[in-house]
Amino acid sequence: MATVMAGEGGFKARDIGLRAQKKILSRMANKNVAKVFIDDTTGSLLDNVYKLAKSYSNDKKESEKLVKNIIKIVIKLGVLYRNDQFSKEELCRAEKFKQKFHSTAMAIVSFYEVDFSYDRPFLVNSFDACHQGLKAMVAPHLTPKSIARVDSVFNFFKDPAFLDAVFRKESPHRESLGRVVRDINKALEEGGM
Repeated sequence: MATVMAGEGGFKARDIGLRAQKKILSRMANKNVAKVFIDDTTGSLLDNVYKLAKSYSNDKKESEKLVKNIIKIVIKLGVLYRNDQFSKEELCRAEKFKQKFHSTAMAIVSFYEVDFSYDRPFLVNSFDACHQGLKAMVAPHLTPKSIARVDSVFNFFKDPAFLDAVFRKESPHRESLGRVVRDINKALEEGGM
């Protein structure tokens, strides 16, 4: 680790470099940068999440913001992980988050595919557990603005009105949800979730 001493206090070039990477990449959260951290299946999933959010909210700007926030979070997590910034305890939290997120994704697929299986309290609780787990893991590493992005993303997905609207059998969002579920299935098969 490169360390340069400046007077009495210490200055760590690596820490400055890491902050610069996170800042630059978060400002460039577009498809070209995202390709470095996000594979084609996940890219398709995010495109379909955007379509579902837009279909539900009828708000293009907010739907774009939702997906950009997801991309920024994923990029920052990738930068932190690739630079070995997580402690052993945080890596254990990451594994628990990954398992919970995986089971939430499987529940979404099941609730879409199996009639009368939708369980709103289960999904709200699952999204909330993912939310709290991710926040606990990244809080020491991210700015309050980035933590607010995490909150915004999870608050959207665990909103009972959103969940009821998209999982209703005769939902006008059923086709969009179907595309999201198809991509989730593909990601699960590829081991990406």
